[in-house]
Amino acid sequence: MFNRIVLVVCAALVFMAQASADEALVRKGFQARFPDMKIESVTRTPFPGLYEVVFDGQVVYTDEKLAYLMSGNLFDLRTSQERNLTRERRDQIASGALVGAQGNAIKRVRGNGKRVVYTFEDPNCGYCKELQKELNKMTNVTVYTFLLPILSPDSVEKSKIVWCAKDRTRTWDDMMTKGSLPANAAKNCTTPLEENAALAKRFGVRGTPAVYLANGQQVGGYLPAEKLEQALSVTK
Repeated sequence: MFNRIVLVVCAALVFMAQASADEALVRKGFQARFPDMKIESVTRTPFPGLYEVVFDGQVVYTDEKLAYLMSGNLFDLRTSQERNLTRERRDQIASGALVGAQGNAIKRVRGNGKRVVYTFEDPNCGYCKELQKELNKMTNVTVYTFLLPILSPDSVEKSKIVWCAKDRTRTWDDMMTKGSLPANAAKNCTTPLEENAALAKRFGVRGTPAVYLANGQQVGGYLPAEKLEQALSVTK
């Protein structure tokens, strides 16, 4: 019995080493073919001879000889309920990127804050102001808001004022709910607006608001509180 276990472990280690070597070769070949792309990972998929390549947050597939390149959804039909492996991977990538960028967002905690929502918002966006009303109806949630001023130069100026304020949360809330900004507000501090724009571009965000859950799933733009509650309950 012990010898059998040892053989199984050894076989697994050999397979892992071979897979790692194959992935390294695919990465090298892919980078040579597309030198301007920043490759984040290369992973062998369950489908024989097919490799997943992640670059700039995008997921594509290629064979070990890089003769073919495929962009689309890969489904696993081996289970009773088919899984969209590509969507799961994209959500996983998005989740990691959002967590890593939390320091560039305005953080608002309601109740115990156990549930997490991410939003991209423009201070002059009407639907963003409506979303603010809905978020204020929710409890036990932490909201990370990335300032994304895309509507006008005035949006940029307001975003700078919010970010440079001593109390960003209160300044943002007052502006979105009351339309008020502090007098003689500073707006010459270092802001993360460019980083937020790059993050939004990575996700393909073209308008505001854009709402994401902690698992990286985008659940749309403006959502009533009850719809967002439903989305959060599904991801528990």
